[in-house]
Amino acid sequence: MPSANDKVSICLMGVGGRGQTMAKWFGDLADVRIPVICDVDENVVASAMRMVTSSQGKAPALVSDIRRVLDDKSIDAVVMATPIHWHAPGTILACNAGKDVYVEKPASHNIREGRLMVEAARRNKRVVQMGIQSRSRPVTQHFIEYVQSGKLGRVLMAKAWNVQGRRNIGRKADEAVPAGVDYDIWTGPLERMPFNRNRYHGTVNWHWHYGTGDIGNDGVHWLDIARQAMGVDAPVRVSGMGEKIYFDDDQQTPDTMNITYDFGDKLIHFEQRLWNRYRLEGSENTVAVYGSEGMAQVGRWHGGHHEFRVFDTLGKLIHSEREPSPDFNHHARNFIDCVKSRKQPNGDIETGHLSTVLCHLGNIVARTKRAIRYDTKTERVLDDPEAHKLVSRAYRQHWSAPKGA
Repeated sequence: MPSANDKVSICLMGVGGRGQTMAKWFGDLADVRIPVICDVDENVVASAMRMVTSSQGKAPALVSDIRRVLDDKSIDAVVMATPIHWHAPGTILACNAGKDVYVEKPASHNIREGRLMVEAARRNKRVVQMGIQSRSRPVTQHFIEYVQSGKLGRVLMAKAWNVQGRRNIGRKADEAVPAGVDYDIWTGPLERMPFNRNRYHGTVNWHWHYGTGDIGNDGVHWLDIARQAMGVDAPVRVSGMGEKIYFDDDQQTPDTMNITYDFGDKLIHFEQRLWNRYRLEGSENTVAVYGSEGMAQVGRWHGGHHEFRVFDTLGKLIHSEREPSPDFNHHARNFIDCVKSRKQPNGDIETGHLSTVLCHLGNIVARTKRAIRYDTKTERVLDDPEAHKLVSRAYRQHWSAPKGA
């Protein structure tokens, strides 16, 4: 393992979209070197290659097969911003190869995969950080401290909302795999579907075969904050609705959701609307915690800044803190520090898994159109075989398929 004074050698795995942010965050850290980028689509790597080359003065190697990286003993960690269906397979493979992992959100495509990720991290004594950046954001940490200080009185309920305008993706026909794409590796352990641009890159998450919808894409951040603030792990009952009521296109996942998570003595409510920009209480993404002596909010307000606010029982604003910039790479910094120290990171994979479970359970309610009961110890949906099938999935024969799924 690198010492405190050494540079950490990482591979960027997946550099389209979110992966470009990872290239900047990690490339800006003086104690990080990026000798290799791994991506199956050579058509999308140019921007990340330029960023890494600019930051370190040397172009990284480009590979499409992650196994070449896993066999390289000089690589300390993998930073993964792949499509969601590769999060669990890639993390498990990397842990088994002795690599630490930074994996983007949500942790997994389904609940069983997430548990296998936790087991792989623990079994191999790996540092695995999930990309729930608010765990390392000072203004959110201050919000959590305030809620847990008792100043809000008795706290029984939180609400998280994801209210933002997404686009209609239209309808597209299947087509031949584009030149420069290794579609077999991109598909990984899943049953192979024909190539379709509405199931690829920026739209892949809106298809159940590959993704989790926006509750997993963006809602997971706010459900994680709510869960942390309320001091809860997994719910015993989940109810509500999730429908596609606005977009007439190839998306399968809900554009509208209202999900209630019952933890026995506390509740978290999640609301999602992806078809407007007028926000809720002035914010597109927020968590509000309601106590007997007041209410506290933390969220992303107009302009992209994050803010923490407290209101008294009459609705008067009595405290506010505003983060000076929309985003920092505190979370990347925390991961690299933990790679060196071997301490548990702020967004440890078990923490990330528990928050991702909320997204999966919300999706199960949406897909089955009924309330479910959940066993928090066995991670099973109770008394509903059809709903429980969605806790896991089947895989094809492929070298990346998780064992024990």
